[in-house]
Amino acid sequence: MAETRYVALGDSYTIGTAVAEDASFPSQLAAAARGLELVANLGVDGYTTADLIRDELPAVAGLDPGFATLLIGVNDVVQGVPLERYETNVTTILDALLARLPPGRLVVVTVPDYTVTPHGADYGDPVVRSAAIRAHNAAMTRLATGRGLAVVDIHDVSLEAAHDRTLVADDGLHPSGAQYARWVERLVPVVTAALAAD
Repeated sequence: MAETRYVALGDSYTIGTAVAEDASFPSQLAAAARGLELVANLGVDGYTTADLIRDELPAVAGLDPGFATLLIGVNDVVQGVPLERYETNVTTILDALLARLPPGRLVVVTVPDYTVTPHGADYGDPVVRSAAIRAHNAAMTRLATGRGLAVVDIHDVSLEAAHDRTLVADDGLHPSGAQYARWVERLVPVVTAALAAD
């Protein structure tokens, strides 16, 4: 059986900033989910929804994906992008991806809460930023589920980094490979079911 071409879109949490390439969640997912071939990880450190629209969406066309994941929003929070603008951008992203993929072949991952990490406070007031992350996740979940998409929520796992530092990469900010492995545990059943639905 031919493997399904997988493209990952997002920011530092997708590209796997501060961990080895094979420890990123898309790489771990491709290794763990049967029939999935990671052909491109388009994630870029620091990218917002607007950056993704400008650079990552055009790249998808030439990659001919049969499956994709989307994780985007933390940099919108950090840069103070209004929630309404975020929602407009997410709508653009989801609709563009759904023009190429059926709903069962696009999975959304929620944004982790970086504020509990050792360097989280370097990127804004933790209480304010944590609330904004929850609001952005709620908006993404509403927009995605309204389009029939699966949303894998890893927010609660990220909060465990407050007392389990093995879940934090050496930079004191991003998830470790161990945390990404926890995400993949939740992703694999969803992805496996999606691939088997043909």
